[in-house]
Amino acid sequence: MKIGIAIADYYPEISKNLIGSVKNNLKKNGLKNYKIFYTGGIFEIPYIISKKINKFDAFIAIGCVIKGETPHFDFLSSSVFSSLLELSIKKKKPIINGILTCLNKNQALIRSKIDKKDKGKECVKALIKLLNKTK
Repeated sequence: MKIGIAIADYYPEISKNLIGSVKNNLKKNGLKNYKIFYTGGIFEIPYIISKKINKFDAFIAIGCVIKGETPHFDFLSSSVFSSLLELSIKKKKPIINGILTCLNKNQALIRSKIDKKDKGKECVKALIKLLNKTK
């Protein structure tokens, strides 16, 4: 099983928490064959996955977008999430969406930390459930 991980590194502290958890939980579950692809922001995640999807069995998309004062957050989140769903269905490959959409940075930190909400762990758990159902 070969897993691709696309991570937006716009918020380095949050990204570090997410990738650390994903790597740790993949390893705990015997999934050691993975490759990480970094992007500047979440908007680039669907592109990088579309370029690499044929070389992997599944992908995990992680990163964070924080709501600001303009509708940018809504347009960005909606377009990225739609693109990931469309890509997953078209290519018939799992893409786990672990992109945090938060109202502020504190909320994002809580969702990314392993001793709090641990979204990275949730992503790996979702991937394993999905892979087990498609065997």
